[in-house]
Amino acid sequence: QRDPQGGRLSKEMPIQISNVLLVCPACSARTRSGARYAADGSKERYCKKCSKAIGGPISPPRTAYAKKSN
Repeated sequence: QRDPQGGRLSKEMPIQISNVLLVCPACSARTRSGARYAADGSKERYCKKCSKAIGGPISPPRTAYAKKSN
């Protein structure tokens, strides 16, 4: 168009993961999630409020990050 009317546009856009809260299945609270290495060296997602694991492993086990047994 030539000389379009000014104003605000509404357009659907993706939302960043940092702006989304996850509902923890263990404590039923809206919380942020973190990633940590489990005892076997696999990376898992966990609830930042109750520290319980959410879902299964994110990545396969890595021996470099596994806890050493004495």
